[in-house]
Amino acid sequence: MQNKVGRNKENCTVFAHQFRRIGPNRVKKLKAINELISAGGKRLSVLKTKAQARTRAFEHVCAALPPPLARTVVSAGLEHGQLTIGVAGAAWAARLRYVTEALRVQVGSSMSVDIQKVRIRVVPPRPQDA
Repeated sequence: MQNKVGRNKENCTVFAHQFRRIGPNRVKKLKAINELISAGGKRLSVLKTKAQARTRAFEHVCAALPPPLARTVVSAGLEHGQLTIGVAGAAWAARLRYVTEALRVQVGSSMSVDIQKVRIRVVPPRPQDA
């Protein structure tokens, strides 16, 4: 195939690019996501550990709150002595701020860690189960 040079309406030179046909893509056999997760790898195992720790923190936070308030908690995580809680709305975040000290003590004792600070964030609500 030849490169062609032409002119457009504004008399600017336009170069037509030469495209080569490359052979079929060589794709490895696809693996199931469960197989990839169970196989591990350093980055994946670190991610899996963090996800398990966040799930554990979420469960402890929800257990420490009254049911109406616990249903609004979307996420929770504990890093470097800071408990971060994601709530599904600003009004619920305000209500949760009233019980942060009791929550800090109760979650800290149930998880056997020292929590110095509680941070409350407004996040998108979690999807409803189908």
